[in-house]
Amino acid sequence: MADETLKRYRESIDNIDAALIFMLAERFKITQAVGRYKAETGMPPADPGREAVQVARLRALVESARLDPEFSEKFLRFVIDEVIRHHQASAATS
Repeated sequence: MADETLKRYRESIDNIDAALIFMLAERFKITQAVGRYKAETGMPPADPGREAVQVARLRALVESARLDPEFSEKFLRFVIDEVIRHHQASAATS
């Protein structure tokens, strides 16, 4: 017989993982639209000012959520770099 407590924990983890994937997918759909818009209007793919504001805002959220700041920084950097890559691809096809 499986441990029911462990099973419930794992089911919750699976649900959270699914929610994270769908939230990231939605986020990237929006940022890809931003990339297309920037390309159509001649804006640069990266916006260092916006990135700095976002990093500061998210660092505050990380602190209040008591997440590991090193992990959070790596994750945030990955997301920002991926968004910029999408924006650069949009700019290249325009």
